[in-house]
Amino acid sequence: MAAENALEVDPKVSTLAYFGTELRIRREEAGMSQVKLARLTFCTHSYISRIESASRVPSEEFAQRCDEVLGTGGMFTRLWPVVIEHAYPDWFRPFVELEKDATGIWNFQNQVVPGLLQTEEYARALFAAGRLANAEELVAARMTRQHILERDDRARLWAVLDENVLRRVVGSPAVMARQLWALVEAAADQRTIVQVVPYDVGAHASMDGAFVGMTMDDGTDVVCTEGRVRGFVIASSDAVSEYSHTYDLLRADALPPRASLDMIAARAKELAS
Repeated sequence: MAAENALEVDPKVSTLAYFGTELRIRREEAGMSQVKLARLTFCTHSYISRIESASRVPSEEFAQRCDEVLGTGGMFTRLWPVVIEHAYPDWFRPFVELEKDATGIWNFQNQVVPGLLQTEEYARALFAAGRLANAEELVAARMTRQHILERDDRARLWAVLDENVLRRVVGSPAVMARQLWALVEAAADQRTIVQVVPYDVGAHASMDGAFVGMTMDDGTDVVCTEGRVRGFVIASSDAVSEYSHTYDLLRADALPPRASLDMIAARAKELAS
């Protein structure tokens, strides 16, 4: 048990740290190892370890299972919304809720890999570059968001990337290479399409920045844009129509999916060498 306690955190640091500390205390009171709790809650040992060390945001399902297994009377289920509320910036929370309910996500990025497709080490390098005090919580929240792509009824994801995304090395050449291979692997799922707008296209329809569009289960679309300190959710039909047209133009300029993945793989090999 001593090895499992090596990563104890100060519960006063954040709500995520408080959740992790309470989980460790209740698990130890029940005489359970991390391995046993992982087995009973249908997750991995590393998942438990990361939650207890406040480096992973727990899922709502995990919180509910912990209450059942540890007999905590719903404590973790009640605590979970507080953890989530403080893991994301205020302005970003509506986006996360919309993302969960979307049946389709169409994303254009001109500088970075879309959050839903980022590896943990790539995300960590991005947040570290901003020297953010809560970088680990932001990384954990970003990784948790990706669970929506593990559902049977997951949204279809279309990501169009400027070639800049492949060329700018984030973290290190090795980190970047692994991120690019992760993109190739993600596109092996038929519900995920990745395209690249190559440099030789010249100017394209969204030189002014990235955006994310989402198709909701009622057929309506919304668009989200992100700034340095806040973002905006756009629901006006005229504005959304303009973004949709822009996305069509981007896809028309982009390489076909197979050729895009070939370019991504070639860049990954170049970085690995």
